[in-house]
Amino acid sequence: MKKSLKLPQKLMLLGSGELGKEFTIAAQRLGNYVIAVDRYHNAPAMQVADESEVISMLSPDQLESIVQKHQPNFIIPEIEAIRTEKLIEFEQRGIIVIPTATATHYTMNRDRIRELAHQKLGIRTAKYGYATTLEELIEVSEKIGFPNVVKPVMSSSGKGQSVVESPEKIQTAWKYAVEGSRGDSQKLIVEEFIPFELEITLLTIKQWNAPTIFCPPIGHLQERGDYRESWQPAVVSEELLQEAQAIAQKVTDALGGAGIFGVEFFITKDSVIFSELSPRPHDTGMVTLISQNLNEFELHLRAVLDLPIPKIEQLGASASAVILANRNSNSIAFVGVQDALSEPDVDLRLFGKPNSRPGRRMGVTLAKGRNVQEARDKATTAVSKIKIVDQEDFDA
Repeated sequence: MKKSLKLPQKLMLLGSGELGKEFTIAAQRLGNYVIAVDRYHNAPAMQVADESEVISMLSPDQLESIVQKHQPNFIIPEIEAIRTEKLIEFEQRGIIVIPTATATHYTMNRDRIRELAHQKLGIRTAKYGYATTLEELIEVSEKIGFPNVVKPVMSSSGKGQSVVESPEKIQTAWKYAVEGSRGDSQKLIVEEFIPFELEITLLTIKQWNAPTIFCPPIGHLQERGDYRESWQPAVVSEELLQEAQAIAQKVTDALGGAGIFGVEFFITKDSVIFSELSPRPHDTGMVTLISQNLNEFELHLRAVLDLPIPKIEQLGASASAVILANRNSNSIAFVGVQDALSEPDVDLRLFGKPNSRPGRRMGVTLAKGRNVQEARDKATTAVSKIKIVDQEDFDA
């Protein structure tokens, strides 16, 4: 981008989940016009956007139709399952794709970003291999060794990911990974299991006309590849943090464009190992809704629109914890919200998803404390007070 843009701008959001909802709120606070797109009606971001569209984002014809209809200035992907080849075409026609169409194409698949980091940039990663059949998965798993981690090359929120501890578990991992895959690929990636001390997300803000900057590191806890808790700041030595920042900048410089990137690392006793990268706000970064003067969604917007980011201030020990559904329901209600909010320095976000299924992320609690452990305890205690029930049962 050569120069700053005037406001407002017309932004098309491809994917309208909870991250897109918070981004839409940030965008509208500066007067922008947002079209929220997803594959189902009444997705969270649609509830606050100016307009919405329901399409298959894997269909080039449907993508073409809504872009022709709305003529956005920016296309901002929020999920993986998008026909990225079409984004390259839009970019060639003068629409700005965030961070770039090529970067989106790389990062929507774990195989491409892993190969960019490891093979082209020489960055250390876990050992890995690919499989498209059960037989290939058995072969690659035996080559890498056990335990290993199996996951789809295209998925979101950890869907389809599992740790395989022995050959007897491979078939179960294959079935789970294929079921959790998004898009039209059944390609899986098998990774060496890293005995890390800590997993972190380094929110990396790449700007059009200013240096790359970083948020303080965010620690996170995952189950089956899906985040359950995150906290900030994570305790990382200055030496390892600088190494992580250098790696994050190297990868994002190779991808180009502007916006926030969620760069994940394994931290061992004496090393930093690149794990994954998302070219957009990161689910673990929801803690920044309480932990920073500018949250990750505001930072993403500012970077996209070439607006100044004079200071990122961390506001003290903070944490988030996920509220998960335990049932299938098309009419849900939350009970215990009053109890959850009764503790000082506790807040929450209920995403407004129209239905639930076991394990679906329905909200997040946010907390501050005198230290990280206290903040984590407050966030998880708040989660324990909230129950998801059927609206009809509650009314009865």
